[in-house]
Amino acid sequence: MRLRRARACGGQAMVEYTLLCAMLALALGLGVDVRHSLPWQWLHALHLFFQRFSFALSLPT
Repeated sequence: MRLRRARACGGQAMVEYTLLCAMLALALGLGVDVRHSLPWQWLHALHLFFQRFSFALSLPT
């Protein structure tokens, strides 16, 4: 019976972490213009990084 209780607790923790991450994502992304939200800025910065990195790799040596 102890194994069943451990599994139930593990599932509950996973649900709690999922809800916490969802609430954090909503807090960072909602209530702000889409282009000024934090997740959008992170994606844009990542896009610029890969664009500039691939340009630097394509330069002749």
